[in-house]
Amino acid sequence: MKDLSSYRKDYSINKISDLDIPVDPFILFNMWFEDADKTLKNKEINTMVLTTIESDGFPKGRVVLLKYFSEKGFIFFTNYRSNKGVSINKNNKVSLTFFWQDLERQIIIKGLAEKTDEKLNEKYFDKRPFGSKIAAHVSEHQSSIIDSRENIEKKFNDLSTKLENKNIVKPKYWGGYIVRPSEYEFWQGRKNRLHDRIKYSFNNNVWEKHRLSP
Repeated sequence: MKDLSSYRKDYSINKISDLDIPVDPFILFNMWFEDADKTLKNKEINTMVLTTIESDGFPKGRVVLLKYFSEKGFIFFTNYRSNKGVSINKNNKVSLTFFWQDLERQIIIKGLAEKTDEKLNEKYFDKRPFGSKIAAHVSEHQSSIIDSRENIEKKFNDLSTKLENKNIVKPKYWGGYIVRPSEYEFWQGRKNRLHDRIKYSFNNNVWEKHRLSP
C-alpha cells in the first residue's frame, strides 16, 4: 500500500465572509470565474467535471469544457451518442464541479441537463477549428469499442483531405447541453481544514443560502 499521508497543504489564500455573500449564487460564481480568468493565465479555467448516473446505477465523472454560461445555466457540447449523452437521455440529473487549485476554490453545481437549440449548436460548431469539426464526424460512434487508433487516424486524414477548403456541416448527432442549476456549493480552502462552505438551494422560486460545517 502506497502511503500518501504526508501529502499535505494548508489553505490560507482567501475566505468567504458572511458580509460578502450575495443573494444570487450566479453573482458569486461570476465573481469567482472572473478571479480565475485574471489570475490563472494560460490555464483552462473552463474545465469542469460532469458527473452523470450510468445505466448500471453508478455515477461517472469526466472533464468537459464550459463554453457558455449565464444565470440560466451552463453549456457544454458533445456527441449525443456518447456515453454521457446516453446517460443524460436516461437521467438528466447531473452535477458540475469546478476546481481552481491555485485559488483553493471549488464549486459544485447540481441541476437538470437539457439539449440546446440547433441554432446555438450550429453557431458554436462553425467556430470550431477545422480539425475539431473533422473529429466530430470521425467520432460518430463515440464511446464505442474500436479496433485501433490507426484506423481512427486514417479516417481523420482521409476526411480532412476530402473536405479541405469546404464547408463542414455539423453532424445531427452533435450538439450542446445546458445545465440549469438547482443547487450551488461554494468551497474555499481555509487553515486547519476549517474550510468555508456556502450552499444555495432553489426552493419556491427563491435561492436559500446556508453555511455548511467544514
